[in-house]
Amino acid sequence: MITLKGAAVSAKIKEQVDTLLTDLKGKTPKLAIVRIGERPDDLSYERGALKKMESFGLMGESFAFPQDITDEAFKEEFAKINENPDIDGILVLRPLPKQIKEKDIEHMIDPGKDLDGISPENIARVFAGDDTGFAPCTAEAVVEVLKANEIALTGKRVAIVGRSMVVGRPLSMLMLKENATVTICHTRTENLKETCKNAQILVAAAGRARMVDGSYVGKDAIVVDVGINVDKDGKLCGDVDFDSLEGTASMATPVPGGVGAVTTAVLARHLVSAALKK
Repeated sequence: MITLKGAAVSAKIKEQVDTLLTDLKGKTPKLAIVRIGERPDDLSYERGALKKMESFGLMGESFAFPQDITDEAFKEEFAKINENPDIDGILVLRPLPKQIKEKDIEHMIDPGKDLDGISPENIARVFAGDDTGFAPCTAEAVVEVLKANEIALTGKRVAIVGRSMVVGRPLSMLMLKENATVTICHTRTENLKETCKNAQILVAAAGRARMVDGSYVGKDAIVVDVGINVDKDGKLCGDVDFDSLEGTASMATPVPGGVGAVTTAVLARHLVSAALKK
């Protein structure tokens, strides 16, 4: 089984970012990462994103708020970040706590700064096949990994486990744009394992640690793991039981070191693009 690592894909995206930066004539784009609480997966993603911005020659700043912040107080703080002319792009780490009306934040965010495609305007563009908006970074990263490894999507049977607006649904649109045949699976899918085994490309985006094992995977299938979980031992892991794929899958992405590294690279590219549009 070939391990599809994200480092090489990230390096290719950095070359694209370097080219875009020359058009900014010395301006350094700035990212704001907005986080509520101290969820381990959020902290892990934030660290990775800030490190990536620095390695790409960009600026990043974390805006962290307590878990129990009120909806009103958070909206006041978010408005300040949203309207700050020195900030070129915003990443909101989700899901937000229950007391925060997440839909309101999605409508509040400036679509031009919305690097992770949460605003209705950007999502509409993704579903319309319009490249002028920002797609969710993780969904875009999955396609980048496959393209960088010269894995053709045209005509391929793709199963996506997970139907969230963060990954599953927007990724299905990006896959359809590449002429793949897409099935979105979820907790109520009948014969889930059989549906997954029929796929030539299987994307795990369920948000459950090591849920997908070798019994979900067809012979020589390609498995892409977008999960970021922390197991009972405090170790970072994906939605796929990677070791169980040996002898079945032909290729698979690891966690860490797979899609996550590409997701933050896509975020960096979106940031520079946002700065250029300004």
